[in-house]
Amino acid sequence: MSNKEKNNSRKYDLEERTASFGEQIIKLAKIIPYNPVTQRLIPQLVAAGTSIGANYCEADDAVSPKYFRNKIGFCKKESRETKHFLRMLKIATPRLNEEINILLQEARELNLIFNSIFIKVNRKLE
Repeated sequence: MSNKEKNNSRKYDLEERTASFGEQIIKLAKIIPYNPVTQRLIPQLVAAGTSIGANYCEADDAVSPKYFRNKIGFCKKESRETKHFLRMLKIATPRLNEEINILLQEARELNLIFNSIFIKVNRKLE
């Protein structure tokens, strides 16, 4: 496999991974009991969790390195916010902790990935 094929494979994997994560966030949101606490958390979780993939797609189509860095920064921010809302939902809906823990681990991993990309891009732009 050539370097270009490896890069395209990695790019596709991260695009697919973020899209799949967004889908899992939507599925979780549909089973969260609706009450005064969760009515505020559900839309914030869905917004943050699904925007990671959307921002990654924009980064992938970036017209400049600075635009790429900006969009990766949003991916980093949204994955961190997703971790926060998942943590809050663990308290609000203890019966869903197993499902939430799986998504929380993926949000942590995505955040680490985007932090790493952001740091590397910043070094190149300095």
